[in-house]
Amino acid sequence: MALPALAIHLLGVPAVERHGVRAAPPRGRKAWALLAYLLGTESAHTRQWLAELLFEEADNPLNALSWNLTELRRLLGAGASVGGEIVLLELPTTTFVDIRTLTTGAASQAVQLPGLGHEMLEGMSFPSSPAFEIWLLTERRRLAGATEDVLREAARNRLASGETELAIELAGRLARANPLDEDAQELLIRAYATAGDRVSANRQLDACIALFRRELGTDPIPAIMRAAQAVRFQAAATRIASRPGIEARLEAGVTAFEAGAVETAIGALRAAVAEAFETDDIQLQRRALLELGSALVHGVRGQDGEGAGVLHQAIALVEPDGTDETAARVHRELGYIEMLRGRYQRARRWLRRATALAANASVERAWAHAMQGVALTDVGRHSDALAELNEALHLGKGAEAGAVQAWALTFIGRSRLLRGELGAARDALEPALQLARQMRWTAFVPLPESLLADVDLAEGNIDSAAASYEHAYQLSLQLGDPCWEGMAARGIGLVAERRGDSEGAIGWVIQARTRCVRLPDAWLWVEAYCLDALCTLGIEHQQPEAARWIDDLEALAARTGMREMVARAYLHRERIGIAVAGGAARVLAAEVDNPALFPGG
Repeated sequence: MALPALAIHLLGVPAVERHGVRAAPPRGRKAWALLAYLLGTESAHTRQWLAELLFEEADNPLNALSWNLTELRRLLGAGASVGGEIVLLELPTTTFVDIRTLTTGAASQAVQLPGLGHEMLEGMSFPSSPAFEIWLLTERRRLAGATEDVLREAARNRLASGETELAIELAGRLARANPLDEDAQELLIRAYATAGDRVSANRQLDACIALFRRELGTDPIPAIMRAAQAVRFQAAATRIASRPGIEARLEAGVTAFEAGAVETAIGALRAAVAEAFETDDIQLQRRALLELGSALVHGVRGQDGEGAGVLHQAIALVEPDGTDETAARVHRELGYIEMLRGRYQRARRWLRRATALAANASVERAWAHAMQGVALTDVGRHSDALAELNEALHLGKGAEAGAVQAWALTFIGRSRLLRGELGAARDALEPALQLARQMRWTAFVPLPESLLADVDLAEGNIDSAAASYEHAYQLSLQLGDPCWEGMAARGIGLVAERRGDSEGAIGWVIQARTRCVRLPDAWLWVEAYCLDALCTLGIEHQQPEAARWIDDLEALAARTGMREMVARAYLHRERIGIAVAGGAARVLAAEVDNPALFPGG
């Protein structure tokens, strides 16, 4: 493979290579800081903004910026350009940038990065530019999370394609990086078991149990226990199953799942997969894997790891070429898993591929757009999110697909609510809730109901909000859905605050934060949403734990790339008197499309 004309390495000690030859570094560290910021942000920035961010201590900040831009031009060479009143960095189309490969490239490429596991601009600090220093810390945390994400995805890819030794190596690196990550432990144990090394699988399981008991005082989730018994679905030497029988078992499994008999459904679908691999029908094998993987993801709490592995194997059977509705759904399900866990760049990669594969299937394409809308809202890109969600709504209406319409309307309402556009939020959430009830989509009802209660509470309709939160909470308990329990419990706490019960309010929101992540495949944005409310209450009532809650919010949001929530963490810090926090919040929110963050302008 030919070397790129320009390669930019920011992970570890930074370097630029032109045609494979390392360029002389720029004079001073600020040129590297400027390059990292321009590459790490998607929006354009004025000279004034960059000068204040990086060179405020200089006698003439604009002149200092100009000098560093000149250094960057020399560093990058004639094929690149950087400058303008709105500073634009333009690179040759073949330019390699390691942080972009890490966050948006294929996992198989990302795990080969020479700087993988190293910090961006390693060893550098910028104390004279405190807002930039905070931005850099946040980016380092986000890229550390991205490193774990690509190790996880690459390990699953290798495991699905039968390369068990490489899968074990990658999963081992992931587990060593974060030993208390249940998903990482489950993946490593599953890799050992799938390779046929039951001794190592059980040894890792025993070590994991001991670690969790010692550090957390609890046993790991049942999915980790089951991982030691995992097997790989593979073609049998003899063909004994019949296609009609397998299709009947698949149909029975799907029907049982839709009726709520989840365990029965999983059993039938596992049997269907095993039988499908007794045939030479790859499409049937892939369909069976899809239905099993989907059921594990949506029906069995705490088993997203196994579900993801099954879905990866469905992809490994055949690489889709052109449009392919089954492959589109597999990619969409994998995007959904990544979105729940705050792995947004990986999620969007899967979902964009799902959209392309579903070009001729309007309902599946609608779902892919809808999921992208959720992921974009989670990170604060509301305009882009609304474009995706409105496209999903349009496609759903055209196909008379009520579920995707209810979903899209709910998340349109969430985005409007977060932006403080209460009328528009109500206009989306009321029909979303009505549609979900008409369809008897009981499992989804608590979310639009809780969000609509948020609108009522913001408008001062406390009794109406209280009734809706309570109903959503009780229904969530019946469903056993931790995410919806958290959303509703958070609201009950905020109602208690409005009614003057500050102790009850804090207790309910603490409970909401705990409930929403009691299983490892919960939607992490809900935890951030609860933490944000907890920070507000803690500061208002001078709770000693307030600073720790802010730290927790920042750590969660930075690692996952929830830029809006990172900015909110620093706004909370400003409220408790940290001088640089307000300026840092504005820097961190530069990529966030939400005027409600800074209502004063």
